[in-house]
This record gives sequence, C-alpha cells and structure tokens, in this order.
Amino acid sequence: MPSPFKPALVAFLEELERNNNRDWFNANKARYEADVREPALEFIENMAERLDRIAPRFNAIAKRQGGSLMRVYRDIRFSKNKAPYKTNVGIQFRHEAGRDVHAPGYYFHIDPDNVFLGAGLWHPEREALAAIRDAIVEKPRAWKRARDDRAFRRLFQLEGESLKRPPRGYDPDHTCIEDLKRKDFIAVCSLTHADLYKRTVYDRVTKTFDAARPFMRFLCRATGVRF
Repeated sequence: MPSPFKPALVAFLEELERNNNRDWFNANKARYEADVREPALEFIENMAERLDRIAPRFNAIAKRQGGSLMRVYRDIRFSKNKAPYKTNVGIQFRHEAGRDVHAPGYYFHIDPDNVFLGAGLWHPEREALAAIRDAIVEKPRAWKRARDDRAFRRLFQLEGESLKRPPRGYDPDHTCIEDLKRKDFIAVCSLTHADLYKRTVYDRVTKTFDAARPFMRFLCRATGVRF
C-alpha cells in the first residue's frame, strides 16, 4: 500500500514555521487540507485494522475533529507563545478508556526536523503516576522484564522528565529508583522523513508499536485498564 505522505507535507510545515499567522494560514488552507490533513486521515484510517490486531483496546479514529488527528490550532490562552498554529502533525491512538482515565497511548509525530513514534504516558496525572510507581515497587522484576525486553529496547528509548531526588514515600535505595524518579513513562522511536514516503510505512509503524507490547501491557495493568 503506498504511503499517503508526500514531501509537500513537510514543506507546508516548514513554511508554516516561517509564517505562523492567521492571514497566511487562511490563504494556504487548501494546501493544509490536501497536503497535511487528508494524508494524515488516510493514514489513520488504514492503521485501524492493523492496530486492532496488535492492540485492540486502542483506537484509530479518522475524523476531522475529535479523532486521532490532533488539532492544528494551539491553545494560547495561558501561553507566552501566541503563535496560533502547531507546526507539527500529531496523531494519537488513545486507549478506549482514555477519555475517562489517564491511560497509556501510542503517538506518531511529524515536524520539519523530526519524525518519531511514542508509546506510554507523557505527563501522567498524579494518580496515574503514583499507580505506576507503586506497580514498579510491588513487581520490580515484571517492570524490568518489560523495560528491558530485547525487541522493545532495540527500537525504543525511554525519555521524558525525571525528578532530581527520589519521590516522597519511596525507598531511595530501591533497585528501580531511577525509574521511580520518572515524571514521564514515555518510550520514543526515531524515524526519518524518508521513512514517511516509503510503501513500508504502515508495516514499520505497526511492527514498532507491536514491539512496545510488554511496556504498554505493564503500564495498562498499573493504571487499571485492559491491554
């Protein structure tokens, strides 16, 4: 199956970076529709069956609003940066319970400089973060098996923010103390822009997400949702 993505997508994002204002965007909205939004929606639609095979509790929803494609409009109400538009494509495959609980998810990111896949939880809410830390304390061997799974670590790197000191209430000498310091439980796999345009992009994304299965299963169990 041919990739829906073309170099015109990244070209549009590059131009948007230089012209991040409403007049320019409105004048080029047809390009956004044709070169960015429609290819992204096609990708999401074609990922639905594949995602159902490897992670059936996660949804690929090809809708213009309220689906897997994140909005291009930035929320600038509380931000010093008043640029109105995001200069990236963000696709999130949420857990079916994701609107009710802070659950793990899969993510696909494209911007002019980077392309990457993500799995896990970024900036989890306090309750979810505590649940993950408690699960690591209760089952450190299960956590290490998930974290150090060979197929997972061959493709993914654990990233995100961490505390400088052990979190309150946790043993500073715990064998997994560096993981207990994490504020994010997110794993990232870098791709290239060239990967976007290949016929293999669907297989590449599917196999990469599938490699995160042990990590995602642990996080789902920790946060009380089914994998």
